[in-house]
Amino acid sequence: MRDMTATDLSSRHVKAEEAARLGVASGWYTTKLSGTFVSGPHATEQEAALKIAELRPPPVAKRKF
Repeated sequence: MRDMTATDLSSRHVKAEEAARLGVASGWYTTKLSGTFVSGPHATEQEAALKIAELRPPPVAKRKF
């Protein structure tokens, strides 16, 4: 089984109808590929993208020998 990492995050908008069904506030959410909410709601898609960037670890530099 593969671990979910910050690189597996995406953003999606939850409209009012779906939000009421799920019991959450309407807005932009950061989600795992499985659909699990990680953070939110965010006011804009850009705010959700910033959260993804914040959670995503920086790439590891490869060492040359």
